[in-house]
Amino acid sequence: MLPKLYYCDHYAIPLPEGHKFPMAKYRMTRDLLAGRFEFECAPLADPELIALAHDPEYVSSFIAGTLDRAAMRRIGFPWSEGLVARTLSSVGGTFAAARYALDHGWGGNLAGGTHHAFYAEGSGFCVLNDIAVAIHALRRDYGFARAAVIDLDVHQGDGTALLFENDPEVLTLSFHGRHNFPFRKQRSKIDVEFEDKTGDEDFLARLSETLPLAFDFRPDVVFYQSGVDALASDRLGRMSLTMDGLAERDRMVLTACRNFGAPTIITMGGGYSDPIELTAAAHAQVYRTAAQTWG
Repeated sequence: MLPKLYYCDHYAIPLPEGHKFPMAKYRMTRDLLAGRFEFECAPLADPELIALAHDPEYVSSFIAGTLDRAAMRRIGFPWSEGLVARTLSSVGGTFAAARYALDHGWGGNLAGGTHHAFYAEGSGFCVLNDIAVAIHALRRDYGFARAAVIDLDVHQGDGTALLFENDPEVLTLSFHGRHNFPFRKQRSKIDVEFEDKTGDEDFLARLSETLPLAFDFRPDVVFYQSGVDALASDRLGRMSLTMDGLAERDRMVLTACRNFGAPTIITMGGGYSDPIELTAAAHAQVYRTAAQTWG
């Protein structure tokens, strides 16, 4: 039986010409994985589920299209019905992947990782925090207590960090660029910052030192935000990892998750390489590595 991945790339978000968000990467990544996975359309998360982690008034205003212009500017997308559908599907996909992981060891969403979304506002191309919603939903529906979030996107998972800052049952671990967005950092439980142009050797050495801390926490479930914007080719990353370095990163994280035995959920996170094909290839590499790791 092929492993299953959830997707939402069929929902179109109309963006102005020249917009820097690489929306095409989602379908490109799925195309690269064709034949090795089963794909299922991610369900739309309902507002009641989302309200486990977000302000209901913010959620309803976003869905209705009544957020003010300043709020939408901070998110970075113009409002549209397509944006609403894709956002709800991205959140639903992460929770669906989490449920799948309970039975199969791991699950993947070909979207998600929207870690800049806070309780009552979005930021940095993130409207809702899918990982936070999924953690609360697992607690509600399955009685899970402890969760670890391993966030290796080059931008700090500031929304996730703040949402769980005072929650002792959630470990937030973020590897990110010291001088990159967000310029006002929040406090993860574990923050590891890197200078611009950091390469494979330094990054992987720090990962080897730090990764065991996530499992010393004894989580019931692990979320891997697997952003690939640390690639040297990334327009927004400011770091210098190679494709081989990212592959080793993924192998280290996913092998540790598999050996520990907690259900693991993979979300895409960021990636802005030029050419875009490098981003899609790096994202696809994560899911292939997971399939190989879990056999």
